[in-house]
Amino acid sequence: MRHGIRRFPALWRASRLARRWYYARYDAYPDWRGILSTNRELWEAARASARGGPRVLMATAIGSYAHAITLESAMAAALTFRGAEVHALLCDGSMTACAECEASLYTDLARFVEHGPARDLCRDCQWPAEQVYAQLGITVHRLGDWLRPEDRAEARSAASRLPVDGIEDFVFDGLAAGEHAHAGALRFFASGSLDEEPHGEAILRRYLESALLTAFATRRLLRAIQFSSIVLTHGIYVPWGVVGEVARHEGVHLSTWNVAYRKRRFIFSHHDTYHHTLLTEPVEHWQDDPLSPQQEQELMKYLESRREGLFDWIVFHRPAKHDPGEVSAQLGLDPKKKTIGLLTNVAWDAQLHYPANAFPNMLEWLVQTCEYFATRPDLQLLIRVHPAEISGFPTSRQPILRELRKRLPTLSPNIFVVPPESGVSSYTLMRLCNAAIIYGTKMGVELTSIGLPVIVAGEAWIRNKGLTFDASTPADYFRILDRLPFSTGLSEAETHRARRYAYHFFFNRMIPLPFIEPKAGYPIYRLKLDRLQQLLPGESEGLDTICTGILGNTPFVLHGTPTLTPEPVAP
Repeated sequence: MRHGIRRFPALWRASRLARRWYYARYDAYPDWRGILSTNRELWEAARASARGGPRVLMATAIGSYAHAITLESAMAAALTFRGAEVHALLCDGSMTACAECEASLYTDLARFVEHGPARDLCRDCQWPAEQVYAQLGITVHRLGDWLRPEDRAEARSAASRLPVDGIEDFVFDGLAAGEHAHAGALRFFASGSLDEEPHGEAILRRYLESALLTAFATRRLLRAIQFSSIVLTHGIYVPWGVVGEVARHEGVHLSTWNVAYRKRRFIFSHHDTYHHTLLTEPVEHWQDDPLSPQQEQELMKYLESRREGLFDWIVFHRPAKHDPGEVSAQLGLDPKKKTIGLLTNVAWDAQLHYPANAFPNMLEWLVQTCEYFATRPDLQLLIRVHPAEISGFPTSRQPILRELRKRLPTLSPNIFVVPPESGVSSYTLMRLCNAAIIYGTKMGVELTSIGLPVIVAGEAWIRNKGLTFDASTPADYFRILDRLPFSTGLSEAETHRARRYAYHFFFNRMIPLPFIEPKAGYPIYRLKLDRLQQLLPGESEGLDTICTGILGNTPFVLHGTPTLTPEPVAP
């Protein structure tokens, strides 16, 4: 759906007919009626057998998230075949702000401050998802059914009276409601800060009110119905982050998921968002598994393909091939000096609390790093701004270079910047470097695999793996920078360890589901079931791994040697 909003925001807000046309035209939601008709007896028998089984709640919440409905309805069917009684949770317009809301949808933000999403986005959010779950016969719970008038009054009062500088750290009954409200507001504005947004405070308060409403409703639901497990996407923002907080607080097992980089693959985690769990995942999951020659060849083939995105469905741009020497000359790098690469990430993305970060935010890290390199004329700093600033969705409203120039109007002559719109590959740029410095980008996994030393100042997933120079304080960070340039790259043993983790990350943690078919446009995939039996136990190692993890709290780690074959995107 969001692809349509992006192209025709005014039409989308104005016309319910336009939205219904979009859903039909772009085949955004699965047709379970047609799928079940291939073997209705099998499905009804499974449903009957699952009644009274362990209850699993698909906390989809936002019905217009077509990609979530597609995956979660498939998981609901698969879990039913494994004896689970599956329910679903949807918002019925009760939230005052959510992850479906974005500043880019509104020409007048005062409208959103006054009414929230109720007069536009909410009108056609619930029914598509309800229709999908109804086809499966899944019990659907609506947030509004679990809210009382006093809940609404308390949420509104708390959100209005709390000092604005206390919202981010606000904890309600042990729930970090303020953290997810703040992250949601940053996502709304696609910005790493609300300081320069005229409506920032008002919209932040809307997100806090919505977070509290979500908490009240979810807590009452979980106390009334004994669920053994909850499944939801992201695990952050409003509502999913708040639902996850309530699940943990109420002792209900939580499984979160997100789309992985590789086509047909997803990352699942236990108890928390993968932004946190991949930082603390036990090294025993991968460090003792040596790679076979075939696996190493497969990994390197995949890493090479990342430049073009041949096997991925998340590609921020497709850079042209460039000769490193030519790129160096074009940038004006001095071949007599060592170059240190620096990779940014998108400022607003997943702005949660990470205790190990050396700096309070990415901008402060970037500013202090540039100030440091101004004192090191013996080195060159090559900054690559993340392409997703302009090609991601939503597009960042706080470009990092603009913010950097406010703090440092003139950069030292030994600092070179490659902007987000550049067609030069980040991989080519990093091959010019003695080491790379990162904050939260995932490229640390790839760079260590080619033997490049990596310094981590933020929440990058390569942290804590015994592969990188991890800084947890500014003093740590600058002590590491003082050691630059490094005399060598990673040792052979270190590089092999890095590749073991990279294989684990890209092949074993990114779990394939063969019935998910990539397609052009939004959503980026559709359900492709030739027969209902594809969801049965034993039909798919990936599906079995996920379902067993949800029901049995086993690791979401696949073990196998899948073969890489390029896939054309379905029309």
